[in-house]
Amino acid sequence: MISSDTIGYAAATLTTASFLPQAWYTFRTRDVRGISLTMYLIFVIGVSLWLAYGVMVAALPIIIANSITLMLAGMILAMKLRFQRQDPHQPPPA
Repeated sequence: MISSDTIGYAAATLTTASFLPQAWYTFRTRDVRGISLTMYLIFVIGVSLWLAYGVMVAALPIIIANSITLMLAGMILAMKLRFQRQDPHQPPPA
């Protein structure tokens, strides 16, 4: 029988990995035009709360996944705030 920890680690790996293509694209291109500032603000707050919950219940899969996701989402949010001020009619840098 599969343990709950195995399912937790699998879920943590998949949900965090699914976030990587967006993060990589944003880091590489600095193109933030398609990113919603409101969505990322809410997302970062939600991930922070999941991380706090994971710490409170000592759930390592939740702590690891949300730590990584919070770091990536926070970096994307910072880039959104920094690069959204550029001229929206100019193409993103190559």
